[in-house]
Amino acid sequence: MGTPLAPAPNRPTFGRTFWANAVLAPRTSLGFMRLDFVLGTIFVIPLTQMVFFAFVVQLGGGGASAIAYTALGNAVATVTYSSVFSVCQTTDHEKQQGTMEHLLVSPAGRLALYLGRGLIPIFTSLATVTVGLLYATLFFGVSIPAATVPGLVVSVVLTAFAMVGFGLLLGGVALYLRTSIILGNIFLFVGLLLSGVNFPLSNLPPVLQYLGDALPLTWGLAAIRAAIDGTALGSLALLWAAVAISGIVSIGLSIACWDYFERRALSTGSIARF
Repeated sequence: MGTPLAPAPNRPTFGRTFWANAVLAPRTSLGFMRLDFVLGTIFVIPLTQMVFFAFVVQLGGGGASAIAYTALGNAVATVTYSSVFSVCQTTDHEKQQGTMEHLLVSPAGRLALYLGRGLIPIFTSLATVTVGLLYATLFFGVSIPAATVPGLVVSVVLTAFAMVGFGLLLGGVALYLRTSIILGNIFLFVGLLLSGVNFPLSNLPPVLQYLGDALPLTWGLAAIRAAIDGTALGSLALLWAAVAISGIVSIGLSIACWDYFERRALSTGSIARF
């Protein structure tokens, strides 16, 4: 009698891979589910950033309307910390703990792996922007009429989704780099300059306006400002579509980048370099 064949290993299902990377990985290998980190990201960072730029505007001679404009912009821009930094630095955590090689040779589906990494940051991003908007109304004179809340909620949710997709994109590029910190910081400040956070995009040269239009934060912030201003649903829907498209494109590019830079990192040895 011949030797019986060994049973084929079970390939992880989409749901199992998604659950492991969405719920278990942030609490273990990734390390961004510590209570102090989450609370600081949600409650401390929005207030300190808004206060800083509000003082800058005040010292520059700006009035109450300019301060409110800047405060609202920074309330939304703080989404970068939870959506971009947390997601982008998952690459660094995996390299630092020596788990990246095991992750990439596993049979787990890449789509479920990437999308799972973004689930918790989406919820954290929603909480961060919500707290930032609360600070804006309590301390910086931003008025949010009750009638605009439904449109504002849709805008915030879409912005969180798009920004996490952008974080996944940067994380794919960071797979080939020594660290993602520099990349994340670059786009943090690029967003502050080119996304209409502290001043209207119309104040920028046309070339920089075009660059700003390529950032999801630009469209997300525009949708949130429009929702608060009570913009008609038709015009608001166009902005929502732009935010959603920017998020979908970012996720699609992130998967392509992970596939390309995974091969590059494996061929050069940078996959294990931290």
